[in-house]
Amino acid sequence: MKSLAVKFIAAFFAFSLLNSPLHCQNTPDYNRIDSLMSLLESKDKFMGAVAVNIGGRQVYSNAFGFSDVEKQIKATSKTTYRIGSVSKMFTSVMIYQLFEEQKLQPDTRLSAFYPEIQNADKITIRDMLLHRSGIRSVTDDSLYLEWCVKPRTHAEIVSMITSYTPVFQPDEKSEYSNSNFILLGYILENLTGKDYSSNLEERICRKAGLKTTYYGKPANTLKNESYSYSFDGINWLKENETDMSIPHGAGAVVSTAEDLVVFSDALFAGKLISESSLQDMTKAEGTYGKGIFPMPFYEMKGFGHTGGIDGFRSVLIHFPSENLSLALCSNAMNYNQNEILIGILSIIEGKEYKMPVFTTTVLSADLLKQFEGIYSSESFPLKLTVKAEGSVLTAQATGQSAFPLEAVSETEFKFDAAGIRIIFLDGEQLNIKQGGMDIIMKREKQ
Repeated sequence: MKSLAVKFIAAFFAFSLLNSPLHCQNTPDYNRIDSLMSLLESKDKFMGAVAVNIGGRQVYSNAFGFSDVEKQIKATSKTTYRIGSVSKMFTSVMIYQLFEEQKLQPDTRLSAFYPEIQNADKITIRDMLLHRSGIRSVTDDSLYLEWCVKPRTHAEIVSMITSYTPVFQPDEKSEYSNSNFILLGYILENLTGKDYSSNLEERICRKAGLKTTYYGKPANTLKNESYSYSFDGINWLKENETDMSIPHGAGAVVSTAEDLVVFSDALFAGKLISESSLQDMTKAEGTYGKGIFPMPFYEMKGFGHTGGIDGFRSVLIHFPSENLSLALCSNAMNYNQNEILIGILSIIEGKEYKMPVFTTTVLSADLLKQFEGIYSSESFPLKLTVKAEGSVLTAQATGQSAFPLEAVSETEFKFDAAGIRIIFLDGEQLNIKQGGMDIIMKREKQ
């Protein structure tokens, strides 16, 4: 599922490639992964787990921070996390299994299952796998954050999807939509006569040997499950929980980093789908792939998916040439996930890597107040509201959650989780930078 808390900037980094101007060194030191992750934990940048398998063998696994901050329950390698859209890899595998069993075809029309959905007679299963259906994502609903915390039936979700006007015509272009994989999960249930949870257990967990992967329920930290958190600039705040009846095949799986790398190994070893199915699944088509997309690192060609739901973040990557699988599961992240991956992979591959340095400036509440206001630009569709809340400056895009800004100087601020930099200019303008985005926004007159 897309992370709604940073949806304003998610499109600029969620599928970014792993590139960094680093140079090789001779021998990787896996202890440096501990050093990196412990540093991030100590600076309130990360809580969660990392696991690495090479050649089907675990070479690294560790957990950092707390699964429950309030009760001070330390996370372990057996702590489970909501993995968000990494669930789409599981759903895609099971859809390919149905193809192999001749229970479904890539060109089967959605109208065979849900004729009431607009354009269902034109939308194919392949369109949905590729995010080329034109079906609007339920997570883009303006009231999503209000209704996502309550249980919803399949009929309610389908009715909601049916009410939406198509974003574009089927196969016209690619646009990420969680509705596609929610419906694919429902279709899996319709064709097998079993719920998603049972399919997941029988079709993937037993075959791959997964011990702690399952369809999510309300979290219970006394059962090795984790709560998720967001950072307000001072403290970790517990996030509301999405009811897992809603994300379904798009984001309802719960797992550990250790289980995810085992799943990845099994997928690429041919234990879950045939070689021809795997080749089709990983074939570069459209923008988002079919539940899995390219994630290169230097000359290494990787495949995987990222995920975000509530305060959880996750990523799973497999590099076939190296037979290397890497999984990261987080229940609290206040740093750019891509930078963490670059660090871990650089260490694994024996490349020169310098640990991040964190320097911030403490500014007075009075100084922060001078930046308050609503900023807009004709070249950008959303407005940005800047507020000073005590000693913390926050920014909030139209219709989205606020995120804290750390002061780098008296005029420059950053939000590490998304690689955002905001520079206040002449008192009436700000310059927001992130990835390839570089926009000047003016303060509106009150």
